Amino acid sequence: MNTFLITFFVFLAVICAMAIGYIVQRKVVKGSCGGLGAVGIDKVCNCPEPCDARKKREAKEAIRAEKLAAWEKDRIA
Repeated sequence: MNTFLITFFVFLAVICAMAIGYIVQRKVVKGSCGGLGAVGIDKVCNCPEPCDARKKREAKEAIRAEKLAAWEKDRIA
């Protein structure tokens, strides 16, 4: 039982340390193998024409990116 508890707390400490490191560095979580781009797939959906829901989502993301760029430009200036 002691071995189990010691192992559990060691794993818990390692997970907490990794979480704190992630929070402090503020980096995006990304894969180590290059993702789908390494396999030759440019997008998750391999459809020739995206569906309406995806078009709406991409439009919202574009608007959000434009607002963020404008905000950063105003903040720097």
